[in-house]
Amino acid sequence: MGRLYFGDNLDILREHIPAESVDLIYLDPPFNSKRGYNLLFRTPKGHESDAQVTAFEDTWHWGEQAEREFNELIHQPNTDVAEMIQSMRRFLKESDVMAYLTMMANRLLELRRVLKPTGSLYLHCDPTASHYLKIVMDSVFGPINFTNEIIWKRTTAHSNVYNCYGDITDTILFYRKSENATWNQVYREIPSSDLESRFPNIDPDGRRWRSENMRNPGVRPNLTYPYTASNGITYQPHPNGWTVSLERMEQLDKEGRLHFPNKEGGRLRLKLYADEWQGIKLQNLWDDISPIGAQAAERLGYPTQKPLALLERIIQASSNPGDVVLDPFCGCGTAVHAAQKLGREWIGIDITHLAIGLIEKRMKDAFPDLEFDVLGTPKDVGGARDLAARDKYQFQWWACALVGAQPYQGKKKGADTGIDGVIYFKDDLKGAAKKIIVSVKGGEHVTRTMIADLKNTVEREKASIGLFVTLVPPTKPMQTEAASAGFYESPHHGNFPKIQILTVEGLLSGAEAPKYVDLSQGGLSFKKAKQEKQTGEQQPLFHKGEID
Repeated sequence: MGRLYFGDNLDILREHIPAESVDLIYLDPPFNSKRGYNLLFRTPKGHESDAQVTAFEDTWHWGEQAEREFNELIHQPNTDVAEMIQSMRRFLKESDVMAYLTMMANRLLELRRVLKPTGSLYLHCDPTASHYLKIVMDSVFGPINFTNEIIWKRTTAHSNVYNCYGDITDTILFYRKSENATWNQVYREIPSSDLESRFPNIDPDGRRWRSENMRNPGVRPNLTYPYTASNGITYQPHPNGWTVSLERMEQLDKEGRLHFPNKEGGRLRLKLYADEWQGIKLQNLWDDISPIGAQAAERLGYPTQKPLALLERIIQASSNPGDVVLDPFCGCGTAVHAAQKLGREWIGIDITHLAIGLIEKRMKDAFPDLEFDVLGTPKDVGGARDLAARDKYQFQWWACALVGAQPYQGKKKGADTGIDGVIYFKDDLKGAAKKIIVSVKGGEHVTRTMIADLKNTVEREKASIGLFVTLVPPTKPMQTEAASAGFYESPHHGNFPKIQILTVEGLLSGAEAPKYVDLSQGGLSFKKAKQEKQTGEQQPLFHKGEID
């Protein structure tokens, strides 16, 4: 069973996630790049491209919240973190970067708390703050538990670089909670065309092999012994020692797995067969997972969406089927998608209803029979009223999701156009896509004039239908005004009210729903995730790719 939480991940972690209950954490937090990231939606041919909203603004500033969290950090039990964060503040002052690092340090402490002793954490970041984040991570997890700095080539070469080097990589910091962390070795498979050159020798039975040295990379006195082989010759070890014990050496000799040197004084070597070779062990440079291109099938339009293959690799390497995977900044849900696909339990957290709505749709598209919990979103009128009072834009995004609409443009920065959401639909296979305008009202007072305004907006935008979503029941004059708009006449499916008033209570209970026919089943408004074949089995731990 998966769980999706709406809210500040610090609060969710403290209130809902027990200590030592999570096996693997992946987080891709905003990088403090001081940018706004737009989320792109689908726009059918023939309609203006207004299909974007500001998904999030990647900016922090020092203020009351940062000061409060800083005070928490210097009074919590981990003295390494307390000393580190005070030292950083003396250097960075009350800067935006310091606000970002304070936010991250508090959350990393909680993430370490919820990790099992066998758990691991992967933090995805870029050069903006990766060097500072590593210091924070060392203080939270201990330097000894730093495992790897993974470099992922996230894009191809940039041509518009004139006075610096092209920035084409991201950093993933890999920490374990303890030396007992789960690990499944991942391999890169080489193309079959390369096997002949890599395994040039052939046994009489036709098996290809190559010889590998048996010199221990470290000094091992217990593995330093002369060995008299089955050919009667005694071979001396390298000063470091052999790679295997005497008992294992004798077994390899009996199996014909030793390669004897042709010249006197040469050292024994091991015969490695091509049909037993798993591939090249994965290193910390990942240049074999392509970014999500503009036309990629898995592209959903989320600005920082990561490839599913990237998360599948991480999840397979550091967890097992049935384990719990947590993503506290889950964005468009790639980590929870990969976890579900690979048979893991999962927890996702995000602070915007826009992201939560996208993840809900993505998971239902990819896994049609999947049941999962969504917590923190309104479940009744009281919850919806509370959300509207706290943040009208979050309420609008949530209400748009109730009727299957994409939010309209970046409303925070623009004038009110009378449009909060848009739905594109097709009720005639031969005809063009049509548009529905959505107007959301979270106030306690709604009037006939608002319905008249929606009628005018529908006409101005050449839309087919207008939906008016309201927290409070409509008045009789509002219903009369809506009825006066008449009907939208579908070519093959009858007539539908041109202006439809829908209450939040009715939508939540299922008693009300928009009335129209859409042969595209929402495919003109949102990109649809490919339906997955879920498996609880561990997949082969290799990735096909070119080998340098």
